[in-house]
Amino acid sequence: MNATARTMTLVPSALIDLAALLLVYFTPALSHLLGFPLYLLEPMRLAVVLALAHTRPRNAWLLALTLPLFSFAVSAHPHFLKMLLITGELLLNVGLFFLLQKRTQMSMGLSLGLSILLSKAVYYLAKFALVSALLIEGSVISTPLWVQAITLTAFSLYLGLAGRRMA
Repeated sequence: MNATARTMTLVPSALIDLAALLLVYFTPALSHLLGFPLYLLEPMRLAVVLALAHTRPRNAWLLALTLPLFSFAVSAHPHFLKMLLITGELLLNVGLFFLLQKRTQMSMGLSLGLSILLSKAVYYLAKFALVSALLIEGSVISTPLWVQAITLTAFSLYLGLAGRRMA
């Protein structure tokens, strides 16, 4: 790959990474300003989906691994164990997506939708165990399921359309 082609591929990664960090950093302030809890729209998963659609696979892995840690480092939110849960969920989401893409004939959108569903199932089982053990507080499902269904559908449709464009 020549230097120009390599630079062209890295620019979207750098832009998506910077936008992801800014989104995570400013989500609390924007939520307060707008009077709407933006975290319900899963900004970290949105960043990972954009990375899946527009950058190299390793960038999606990098964002899944680092965005929850970055959020914890700059705002102490979410709490440490919840940050580990979110990191695990995002990493599992990315891993399942790539596994489904490699081993099946599913579209990118369907692979994403199924990988989100499966990673959320594991996340909620783990969260249930932590809540039951009194290691974290709150309810097991804090984001309404209908909101999660809308974001899952939107992310899957976006990646399905972006994947079709890239093919």
